[in-house]
Amino acid sequence: MNKKDLRIVFMGTPDFAVESLRELVENGYNIAGVISMPDKPSGRGHKIQYSAVKKYALEQNLPLLQPGKLKDETFLHELKAWNADLQIVVAFRMLPEVVWNMPRLGTFNLHGSLLPQYRGAAPINWAIINGDKETGVTTFFLTHEIDTGKIILREKIKIGEDDNAGKIHDELMRIGAKLVQQTVDLILEDNVDAVAQEQLLADEKDLRPAPKIFKETCRIDWNKTAIDIHNFIRGLSPYPTAWTELYSEGREPQLVKIYASGIIPTDAQQPIGSIDTDNKSYLHVACVGGYIRVEEIQFAGKRAMAIDEVLRGYKIEKNAYFK
Repeated sequence: MNKKDLRIVFMGTPDFAVESLRELVENGYNIAGVISMPDKPSGRGHKIQYSAVKKYALEQNLPLLQPGKLKDETFLHELKAWNADLQIVVAFRMLPEVVWNMPRLGTFNLHGSLLPQYRGAAPINWAIINGDKETGVTTFFLTHEIDTGKIILREKIKIGEDDNAGKIHDELMRIGAKLVQQTVDLILEDNVDAVAQEQLLADEKDLRPAPKIFKETCRIDWNKTAIDIHNFIRGLSPYPTAWTELYSEGREPQLVKIYASGIIPTDAQQPIGSIDTDNKSYLHVACVGGYIRVEEIQFAGKRAMAIDEVLRGYKIEKNAYFK
């Protein structure tokens, strides 16, 4: 079978998935249909927003389904009618067995980590938060338990000391798209040597999870070390963003998001969360083992700005602190 005869159904929602779909389309693979999340209202005006994958599918005139429930009989009938040989999942949602087991060649997923590490919803964020020096992407066959199926291919990249989640996301998006194409080619050639994840792990106690991140997860704990806080900030930047509260005498606490930071190691003992600033060009926050140099910040109702730009229009009161 050649790539024009192999009927592929692609499932995905955000930009991360679009790159893989584009790679297949532009290289002449047969996309029998695309599945994305239902449209939903967004923003203050509750305007209906299409997913990135839907937008691309419409531009390419690809057949599209947007099921609310993946076990809905009407959806299953429509999906079966596409007669897929293979299904590919990139940043979509957990599939029931009746869906992932439908194609004769199975269903594979692209995951943003080096499985078996960082199974879960936020692998890129957690790898950076934990201070890892490398990460990567993995393709694997879907099975009953989430992110546990046999591995087809993996590819590594390095994480720089100041790389944030946005930068690593974009790198993994690009190499992941290539890995998806390579995986399809291996399947076409009947040359897949899938490896059980258990073979790549000496002890399950070494597994690091990647659970979904919620707003409260993103609150900065200034009692941690400067390195840990710096990793936390860059691991959540630009989205969903680390945040803290600014306390000033006579004012209500203000929610502040921090997008970029640096580390100033020092042995000086200052109260945790206390602020050192000239109200012109720098703002440093005391933590364990040094200071966090705040480089980009956002106050509620304002846009994110470099710290010197913020300080030109906002004075930090004496004895103000973050908590």
